[in-house]
Amino acid sequence: MTPNRVLITGGTGSFGKTMLHGLLKEDVEEVRILSRDEEKQDALRNSLPDPRVKYHIGDIRDRSSVDRAMKGIDAVFHAAALKQVPSCEFFPLEAVRTNILGSENVIRSALEFNVSNLVCLSTDKAVMPINAMGMSKSMMEKLAQSAAREVGQSVGTTISCVRYGNVMYSRGSVIPLFIKQIKEGSPITLTEPEMTRFLMPLRDSVSLVKFAFENANQGDLFVKKAAASTIADLTQALLELFNRPNHEVKVIGWRHAEKLYETLASAQELAKSENMGEYYRVKLDERDLNYNAYFSEGEGETKTYEDYHSHNTERLDVEGVKALLMSLPEVKAEVEAWSNT
Repeated sequence: MTPNRVLITGGTGSFGKTMLHGLLKEDVEEVRILSRDEEKQDALRNSLPDPRVKYHIGDIRDRSSVDRAMKGIDAVFHAAALKQVPSCEFFPLEAVRTNILGSENVIRSALEFNVSNLVCLSTDKAVMPINAMGMSKSMMEKLAQSAAREVGQSVGTTISCVRYGNVMYSRGSVIPLFIKQIKEGSPITLTEPEMTRFLMPLRDSVSLVKFAFENANQGDLFVKKAAASTIADLTQALLELFNRPNHEVKVIGWRHAEKLYETLASAQELAKSENMGEYYRVKLDERDLNYNAYFSEGEGETKTYEDYHSHNTERLDVEGVKALLMSLPEVKAEVEAWSNT
């Protein structure tokens, strides 16, 4: 089912552009892009001259600009965020203003204008967060769930969240950085070889959001199961694809606010989740302000679960990482261009 009128916040980013192209292939009436960057909007407008796309300059921090873009919309994909860990560490209040307060503006505007479906995009860094970016995205999830709990089924707006790990070759991904370093002949700057990360093609993140749109109940959070690899194996896979076996690799050590592995779902969340094959549906905690349910009564039974993280998910070896990398059009084009030169 394709909504008639869609709003994508942060629509000039990697996710937004991919979602936009997908929607335009379907029978969509209008797609609105809300973002701050007029240069990126102009570039997207010139590359995609489709009259169904409407560009709104604005900032989710400003409720009035959100309301202008929201009026008459059927579905919202909320992707606007500050996503870089270092910048959020240095300027945490900016992460609060965009990822928390800005998200609250999007949620409340969607409810006011009776949007049918709101899907908020989150990250694995929101689970047991140790950095400002993850903390702010965790709070975004809490805001969405709080609003869903507050309105219940009494309104026509379904609010849900999706959570996924590193999107391969997206802005900020190490993959384009490593490729750039290989092509320039400069050392690959690797943090910790045994560090693991989920590896998700952008197409899978878009599929996850569509799945949430089509299947969400009020307050659901969806997690896409994904494979992972060590950073060492990712590096080795790229070196083999570019035929650079002797390229220098420089281990620079952990960066501030990094984890050895990332977690997509905690054990407590899995205890109340539904396994849907490729996805986990984490259901809304519907306890109300009766505090006995929090502090006196507890759970009726105890179940033992393990966190779902990049150390215990499916682990790709070097050949598996190479195959996944070559399924990305951007990487395939880089490898082919490199081979021709």
